[in-house]
Amino acid sequence: MFLLPMSDAEAKGCKKMRDCKDAVVHWCSGESRRDGDGDGIPCENVCRNKEQVDEIRRKIGC
Repeated sequence: MFLLPMSDAEAKGCKKMRDCKDAVVHWCSGESRRDGDGDGIPCENVCRNKEQVDEIRRKIGC
C-alpha cells in the first residue's frame, strides 16, 4: 500500500481518529505529531500498545 502525505485540511486530530488503524495511517503518512511522546504509539486514545501499532504497520506496509 502506498501512502500519500495528507494536506493540512485532511489532517485530523487524535480525538477524531476512528480507530488505531486510522491513527497509524495518518502517522505513517508523515504526521509525526500523532506520537507526541515518541514512544512509537500514535494517538494513545485509540491505540492500546506498541504491539497493536506494529501489527497494523506490518499489514499496511508502513
